[in-house]
Amino acid sequence: MLKKQSLILWLLLVTVTAGYSQARKIEFTEYDLPNGLHVILHQDNTTPIVAVTVLYHVGSKNEDPNRTGFAHFFEHLLFEGSENIKRGEFDKYISGAGGTNNANTSFDRTFYHEILPSNQLELGLWLESERMLHAKIENVGVETQREVVKEEKRLRMDNQPYGSILTELLKRAYTVHPYQWAPIGSIEHLNAASLNEFIQFYKTFYVPENATLSIAGDIDIEQTKTLIARYFKDIPKGGKTIPRPTVVEPPQKAEIRDVVFDNIQLPAVIQAYHVPAQGTPDAYALDMLSTLLSGGQSSRLYKALVDEQKKALQVGAYPLPTEAPGLYITMGFVNMGVDITDLETAMDAEIAKVQKELISEKEFQKIRNQVESNFVQQNSSAAGIAENLANYHVYFKDANLINTELDKYMKVTREDLQRVAKKYLVKENRVVLHYLPKSAQSKPENTQIKKDN
Repeated sequence: MLKKQSLILWLLLVTVTAGYSQARKIEFTEYDLPNGLHVILHQDNTTPIVAVTVLYHVGSKNEDPNRTGFAHFFEHLLFEGSENIKRGEFDKYISGAGGTNNANTSFDRTFYHEILPSNQLELGLWLESERMLHAKIENVGVETQREVVKEEKRLRMDNQPYGSILTELLKRAYTVHPYQWAPIGSIEHLNAASLNEFIQFYKTFYVPENATLSIAGDIDIEQTKTLIARYFKDIPKGGKTIPRPTVVEPPQKAEIRDVVFDNIQLPAVIQAYHVPAQGTPDAYALDMLSTLLSGGQSSRLYKALVDEQKKALQVGAYPLPTEAPGLYITMGFVNMGVDITDLETAMDAEIAKVQKELISEKEFQKIRNQVESNFVQQNSSAAGIAENLANYHVYFKDANLINTELDKYMKVTREDLQRVAKKYLVKENRVVLHYLPKSAQSKPENTQIKKDN
């Protein structure tokens, strides 16, 4: 969801980002309210802004297979208002206070946040308590947001070149795990759902015991605790068992290949390998491997396929971080005059180099430096700190990973990069899609794009 941003807040964010030191340990306080709400507080009074965030541990993997898209739908629906907030007023409260707000949904979570001048902390707490306590789940809001989600799907997927990549990969990569559908889900499922189904979803997942309230910025810890108690302690527990998928995706035994015809001009090679869940030792090695392969224009894939061989206009390799075992995606967009199979062969060759040859100490140190810089940047703003504290608590039950996770990356060795490439980036463990223009659909697979004369 895109929300209108305030120029003043943006300038304040730039200021606060500059105020955080790379070497600084991030101090925080965390505790639970009796109703199960987990609270994490980080105080930094260098700049007068505060980030108020709530992470609900519900994403698309928690949905009924016949009602996909609910989590993403609620990301929108819970801006509709509450018993004390009129429809359309939620954003007005924020913008009127000089702040910004947004939300996002993934496979594993739904995340709401407000960034406000610090003297508006209480406003942020009130709004989030209203969302949690008694949001309005009624026909007018449901019908409005159905149309919003339909339009979003049309813009981001149906009418966006390559917009279906994730959906097409997931439905081939997974056979039993609920990661087999994308967070946006099915419009048909949303249309078929009754109002009571939406109400029950809200009562099951948007409850204190399934939420983490994380606040960072210009606050006083004790005063903030008092305000949190005022707005959240009387919210009752949901009391329902929160569904968590326990199904395990079986190992893939053979390569899966397919062709997708899309409204595109240039063909693309999309590959997805099955990999372990985020936070595992091999996941850190795979993350560093993605930096080696596609971390900037000096990375291996870019240098080889874009600069030197000129087979691709763009290439990338990155893990899709998920709570359960996920995917490692590589992709390349074909340059003019290049056959798509030639590009795939060249991509595979770069993977094979990592598998066969230990990278140099110099190149490895460069990767370590990039990883360290990226890690520091993620914790360089109040909003980033609040979000990361919540993530670490929810996914790993250890918010202090915000200070120690970099050590896990630094324990990865050159040999680990070679090992995970050999173990996971193999053909029998992947899905390969050739994205082709729709104009090629009625012809034999001719994947070469000719240069204009």
